[in-house]
Amino acid sequence: MKIMTVVGARPNYMKAAPIIMAIRKHNKKTAQANAELAGEVAVPVIDHILVHTGQHYDALMSDSFFADLNLPAPDVRLGVGSGSHAAQTAEVIKRFEAVLLRERPDVVIVVGDVNSTLGCALVTSKISFDSAGKRPLLAHVEAGLRSFDRAMPEEINRVLTDHICDLLFVTEESALRNLQNEGIAPETVHFVGNTMIDSLIAFKEKAETSTILERLNLRARTANNGKGGPIARYALLTLHRPSNVDIGDTFLNILAGLEELAADCPIVFPVHPRTQQRIKELGSALQPGMSGTTIHGDGTTMNGNGRDSGNHRGGLILTDPLGYLDFLCLMKHATIVVTDSGGIQEETTFLRIPCVTVRDNTERPATVESGTNIIAGTTKEKVEAAIRRQMASEGSNKMPKKWDGRAATRIIDVLVSAYCGRAASRQSAMCSSLGEGVSPSSRGSSGCAPSVLGT
Repeated sequence: MKIMTVVGARPNYMKAAPIIMAIRKHNKKTAQANAELAGEVAVPVIDHILVHTGQHYDALMSDSFFADLNLPAPDVRLGVGSGSHAAQTAEVIKRFEAVLLRERPDVVIVVGDVNSTLGCALVTSKISFDSAGKRPLLAHVEAGLRSFDRAMPEEINRVLTDHICDLLFVTEESALRNLQNEGIAPETVHFVGNTMIDSLIAFKEKAETSTILERLNLRARTANNGKGGPIARYALLTLHRPSNVDIGDTFLNILAGLEELAADCPIVFPVHPRTQQRIKELGSALQPGMSGTTIHGDGTTMNGNGRDSGNHRGGLILTDPLGYLDFLCLMKHATIVVTDSGGIQEETTFLRIPCVTVRDNTERPATVESGTNIIAGTTKEKVEAAIRRQMASEGSNKMPKKWDGRAATRIIDVLVSAYCGRAASRQSAMCSSLGEGVSPSSRGSSGCAPSVLGT
């Protein structure tokens, strides 16, 4: 059984890593089971191929995540690079088709909602390997999420991808309702949980080995080993959506809404180089104290003109983009997180860290229902009010269903079962065309040993 998983941008890596780990565990378990079967009906071993489209290609945006998440080097790199939505999606489609025809996988997994997700899904849904129209099963991980805002490019990617996939893997209950309302066949939908949370659970302890708190002078050094001292209060900020960063008035409004928080504690802001340039362009338009120190990965600083930025009692601490473990460490110990990222809304919910989302909507309502996330909008007054409310909040112990670290295992079980069922159906059709009967397997209609597939 050949499975091809496609990643393209940073959020994809955290969602795909647990699937790759689950495949490794499946193959180990399968080897043992097939030895016990001694030549009877065998469970398929999975041959996995990892394709990286190169939508995120900078070392800080890609390579460090592969290392932190123990991801194997990609088997295929498409190298599509940056570009407009149209150009980037078209380049993904053009380059992925040749890979698909060469490798002829049984299953293609796409994750998330980036341009690579939609581009590779379109190719897979239309491909034909032979005159009979054979093509791979197409699976979407993180299906059914909806912001109901068609101005978001990601929303278009989500809707179109879901409607051309064969198997839809859902992270939260709202997604089940969305797919039902859109008329998606219920037998194709599987509520498995959240693979991003699988990654968080797997690496949250390892994240404590990060030295990011020391590098940012947020942890007091001890006399013994220079680590392990008390951690200062700080906030964590991420902004990446063009609607927030590229529109000057919106960006300035959000930053103005953060000024009260910045006066109370430092705000750590990992910034993409493009956004750093945007901050420089705004220059004097920034609120007093909202320009800050930029700290690079090696600890060197520049532009130390923020309020008390030298010892981080306030203002912004700008950093280069961070790896997964460094960022997870910062998120775990933050007093509050302000973001426009969907994935961070989920991670803070699991960690029970107060989160303020500077958007007018969310495709992840489970994070709001849990009580850890507030949708603030982007005006100064609303951002300030949401931060005050979250800083006074006692948090919530409610956790979305199936966010338990086993989502990827459930996904692989479904895929193996679907593959076996498809193979059995083809065998039955072939035998029928030859005038022969097919006796049902004593191990189930799929021909796979249920002891290996069960969760």
